[in-house]
Amino acid sequence: MTPPRPLVLALAVTLAIAVASPSSEAAKRPKPARASHASGQACSDFYAEANKGWLAANPMPAAGAVSVLGELAMRAQQQQKQLLDAAMASPQNDTQKLLGDFWASGLDEAAVEADGAKPIAPLLSRIDGIRSSKDIAPAIAALHQVGIPVAFQFGADVDLRDLGRHLGYFNQGGLGLPDPAYYTRTDADTQALVARYGDYIRKILALSGVPQAQIETQTALVLDLERKLAQAARPLAELRDPRNNFAPVPVSGLGRQYRNLQLDAFLKAQGINDDSVSLANPAMFAKIDNLVGTLKPAQWQAYLRFRVGDAMAPYLSKPWRDASFAFRGKILRGQMAEAPRWQQVLDAINLAAGPMLGREYAATHLTDANRRDAEQIAMQVRDALKHAVSNSPLLGEAARTEATKKLERLRIEIGVPSYDIDFSLQPMGRGSFGSNMLIASTWRHRQEMRRIGKNSAARRWDVLPQQPALAYDIAQNRLIVTAAMLQAPVLDPAMPEGNRYGAFGALVGHELSHAIDSRGHHVDADGNVRDWWSNAETTAWDALGQKVVALYAPLAYPGVSGAKVNGTLTRDENIADLAGVQLAFAALHAAQPNATTQTDKAFFTGWAQVWAQRVTAGEAQIRAQQDVRAPGEWRANVPLMQQAAFGKAFACKIGTPMQPKAEDRVVVFP
Repeated sequence: MTPPRPLVLALAVTLAIAVASPSSEAAKRPKPARASHASGQACSDFYAEANKGWLAANPMPAAGAVSVLGELAMRAQQQQKQLLDAAMASPQNDTQKLLGDFWASGLDEAAVEADGAKPIAPLLSRIDGIRSSKDIAPAIAALHQVGIPVAFQFGADVDLRDLGRHLGYFNQGGLGLPDPAYYTRTDADTQALVARYGDYIRKILALSGVPQAQIETQTALVLDLERKLAQAARPLAELRDPRNNFAPVPVSGLGRQYRNLQLDAFLKAQGINDDSVSLANPAMFAKIDNLVGTLKPAQWQAYLRFRVGDAMAPYLSKPWRDASFAFRGKILRGQMAEAPRWQQVLDAINLAAGPMLGREYAATHLTDANRRDAEQIAMQVRDALKHAVSNSPLLGEAARTEATKKLERLRIEIGVPSYDIDFSLQPMGRGSFGSNMLIASTWRHRQEMRRIGKNSAARRWDVLPQQPALAYDIAQNRLIVTAAMLQAPVLDPAMPEGNRYGAFGALVGHELSHAIDSRGHHVDADGNVRDWWSNAETTAWDALGQKVVALYAPLAYPGVSGAKVNGTLTRDENIADLAGVQLAFAALHAAQPNATTQTDKAFFTGWAQVWAQRVTAGEAQIRAQQDVRAPGEWRANVPLMQQAAFGKAFACKIGTPMQPKAEDRVVVFP
């Protein structure tokens, strides 16, 4: 089951970190980071020196990766588990009562087994009641209302005409395979995958009560309908540009244009009263409209029955979960084993009731002192960026003025968003986890729909407070720091001040650089989508980018024999890393003009220790081809190599690996 998610993510939020799957990470709370001692190793490979204790304690995993940031994510999960355990045992408010009941119902595996497929029986009964093509559109709308999107996707996202408000976006969806191209490719691997998918459809249909004699026929009907939807869909690569998803149309004409699909009635069912929506692929919706009117109701019944079973399978009894994991877990995601039961239930709660859990998490784990510390450092880094911009040869006078104004208007939001969410919903009870999942998913869908047509974009986040994230929101010109992010090794009161600036401060600098870089220049200080760079700025930034590409491209990719870092793929994130370290170091010295060498050492150590990781050869091979970020050891070392202050702090001679000649260094803000 997938709750509505923003569709124009490329413009909305960029995350500063990407953590490994927390299921493979240790949950130990690390000791506060301390500065590394100077040694010859510090001047040859500071990443190895700063992280030698962690690397010694964390051998290479059997598969995947482990990392310091992954440990942070796992610690946040453990904190959520403890919070839910307490809410289950002794709730202190109405929200905790709801969460505690939800948690208890999921952990009661005997009750889940006894419940079987009962939670979805009303949905299946609604589908069985389809008698003619006129019944199909209302059934589609009803499933969207409970958070099960079928036939297409509909969600709230930023209105590119006015970044302060949300618009409803109709987009492609309704497929069981992750890429529409899977349905049309003819190569052997794809055909084998589709065959396995067919086996999965058969299992879900059987579990949903389809007689054995009808399984093959209904499976073929499901695949045929999904193929027809896929043929009208656009390639995924085209959807990465938010402008390709944005095409406002009047709501008033939708009922006449799509008579069978009844999109006007669909919007009313979702509670939408706005006068326009985005519908960027009218040909696809015309195709769906035609399918509603021409395919036999029995084919739609088979498709909708499967989509309901597929969406709800992870939250039902064991045969359903086993079928879902065998295909979606093992085949599509490459997982070897299911997560522990408590983790599965926690993931479900975050999916369907994440904002509710986030409010309670922040109330428990975010102190006022930690919030103030984060705000102070972030403001100081912001000021360092303002100063750097005012002297930057990358920007002309007009661009410097716009960038400065944008930074002056920057908002810094720590812990939780300013919710405009109603946290009251139907009581859950502890009897049925699957039914509770539908109650919570319906609630979250309703809250997402309430975004549409309102100037609420500035009051909502697209990340959850209980999950570690530090992000610059381009659309709203704000820095978002979740409550879960404010822990070691990023920001903890027990960390030395230098470490706090080197870790948290440099991550803030990384993100804030996006406000004025090759992404940020598409939105001006007033929140308008326009390019405020001239050709001169574009040329200057491209020249910097080429230097950064040349800096990283010769570096060996750890764990992949003969491979190098893809300097072009990682260019933008590498520039942000270089900028982040430079800005945070300037902020530290502005706050402490008399900072000692020991403080400087702590700063550089704080940055390096954020990136400690162990990555298997198989995982490294995937990352080398796809990851837009450099591997951990180069994220740690390369930005420090560009700092003369690093060589001074650790007494590194010019020409050592960590202290190249001045003319060979690359800095973002000379």
